[in-house]
This record gives sequence, structure tokens and C-alpha cells, in this order.
Amino acid sequence: MKLAFVFPGQGSQKVGMLEGMAGNAAAEDVMRRADAALGQDLTGLIANGPEADLNLTVNTQPAMLASSYAMYAAWLAEGGMKPVVMAGHSLGEYTALTAAGVFSLEEAVRLVRFRAQAMQSAVPVGVGAMAAVLGLTDEVVAAVCEEASQGGKYVVEPVNFNCPGQVVIAGHKEGIEKACAAAQQRGARRALILPVSAPFHSSLLAGAAKELSLELARVEVHAPAIEVIANVDVACHKTPDGIREILALQAARPVQWVKTIEKMRDEGVTHIVECGPGKVLTGMIRRIAPDIKTLNIFDADSLAAVKSEIEAAAGAS
Repeated sequence: MKLAFVFPGQGSQKVGMLEGMAGNAAAEDVMRRADAALGQDLTGLIANGPEADLNLTVNTQPAMLASSYAMYAAWLAEGGMKPVVMAGHSLGEYTALTAAGVFSLEEAVRLVRFRAQAMQSAVPVGVGAMAAVLGLTDEVVAAVCEEASQGGKYVVEPVNFNCPGQVVIAGHKEGIEKACAAAQQRGARRALILPVSAPFHSSLLAGAAKELSLELARVEVHAPAIEVIANVDVACHKTPDGIREILALQAARPVQWVKTIEKMRDEGVTHIVECGPGKVLTGMIRRIAPDIKTLNIFDADSLAAVKSEIEAAAGAS
């Protein structure tokens, strides 16, 4: 068997998402360290809300990274098998890199807070938008975006290739609205505006990518101990400078999730564990590579169940 771990991004957060890890020493240590690094009671915000504050991008990104990493730390503390390859969806790529030893936890939570601020401030609120288009091929979605851009009047781009028949688009709000209408005319099952505050991963965030590049130059970056597949180019970057460059680009480039999972499948991955709150990635993976066994770690009980199943699979192979 060949094991991979994946980490979720923004959108999987919810108040109380660490309740199931209460009393786990490794997870609680991670949260103490994250709180200290940020000078904020992130643990309390995750536990008690308010939801509106947790959903602010500047809080969501460090909260999701710390929560997912806390579950990974608990997995290792329980003697869980290390994966041979990892990936994360958007923000989750930072969690994967932290789990691979590229960043310290403290550096990571501060970095993703900076990332959130840079992405949020790159486009004034109300100017940009994102939408999920369901039921069309990637090619048709790209054509719809091209049509809605009206010859360059608007930026309208596919930004998340999540799974077959599910593409997220982003850009100028007016252009995204036109693209949603055009997608429905082309037979989309749904085309709905998402409740987000910026057009993440679109070229409108080029300014954020530049800011992030400057910040990454100041951050200590180590070579990964485990391979991490990058969202942007579906490659495993080995050097600190290569990782810095690809992470800066990621802010304003599409997330190639379909190709990421296909790469895992093609390299013989048999089991993928989604480690962190929610099960969003698991649903996508099942549509991309149904032959891969998917598992989830989101609390102490699921951790124990996954550990038992992975050990059984490893013993049988």
C-alpha cells in the first residue's frame, strides 16, 4: 500500500471543529503554540466563535492550518504511519508543507495570516467574486469565462479545478455574474456565486502574489522531509527557493486539484487520508480517482479507526 495525506483549505472551518480532539496532548500543544505565535486566543475562537469572526479570512486561514496540523500531530503521536506524499487544497498546501517540515508551526500560522491580509486587500470588497460551476466540462467553463470577459473588459477565469464537473471561477463581479448566466445557458447543473470576500487564485491577486513573494523571502524555509505536490504546477519542489516561488504564484494561479490527485494515482497511491475539519476533499477525490481508498481524520475516534485500517492494509500488502 502507498499512503498519502491531504489537507483542506478555507471553507471547511466551523465553530467547534476541534471538540473531538479535546484532551489530546499533541493537538493541544499545537494549539498552544499557535496561540502564542499569533498573540491571539485562536483556540478560544475555534471553540466558541463567534462564527462571523472565525469566517474572517485573516482568522480562517491560521485556524484551519492549526486545526489540521493539530490532527496530524496527534496522528504521529499515536504512532500513525507517515505518508509518502502530501498535498493541500489552496491554504491546505501550507499545512502540508508544515507537516513536511518546510515551515515551523509558528512561522506557518504567521505566514498564512499575512497571506490572508494580502489576498483580502488586493481587491476592494465588492469588486471581485467567485462562483462554482457544476455539470460542465473544463473546456466549456473556459469558453464561458472567455465569453464573459467581453474581450478583456472583465477578468473571468477558472481558478479551482476541483473534480470532473466542478470548476470554480473568479474575477470581476460583473464578469462572474455574466459567466454564471452563460454557464446555465450552456446546460450547467448549477452556477452559484460563493460567499467569499475576494477572487482568490485569479490574476486579480497578482499584487498579493508579489507581497507574498517578499514576505516568503524573509521566512525560514527548509527542504521537505516528505514530498508535497504543488497546486500550481503539480510538481514536488525540493529547494527552499523553489517552494518560495511556487507559493507566491499560488495566490494568483489556479488550483490544479484534479491533476494533483491523478498524479498520486499514477504514482501508485492506494490510500488517501484527508486530515482536518470536514470531508470536502474526500468527495472530490472519489470523483477523480474512485479506485483510491479515502479516509478521514477529524476527531479522536476517526483517528483511531484510520490508524487501525492503515495498519491492516500495510500488513496485508
